[in-house]
Amino acid sequence: MAASQVPWGLDARTGAVSEAAWKAKPSYYLIAKDDKMIPPPAQQFMSKRIGASVEEVPGSHSVYISQPQAVAKLIERAAQEIAAKCD
Repeated sequence: MAASQVPWGLDARTGAVSEAAWKAKPSYYLIAKDDKMIPPPAQQFMSKRIGASVEEVPGSHSVYISQPQAVAKLIERAAQEIAAKCD
């Protein structure tokens, strides 16, 4: 995986955000309890700060690789909850 990653562009550091999406849209966060890059307490803080609906699973920083079913389940849940609000 690391070989396929490329550095992010410098413009990402200076880009302006007019409105953070999490302020106006529902947020969902999957905490990877075995993450060594972003410690779970930091993930818990960030998800709480944005008011996200949270799921926690065992898994590494690449939780979409180690826990694909959990990722898909959270995406499906988010889609269903948002669709229900639109009805």
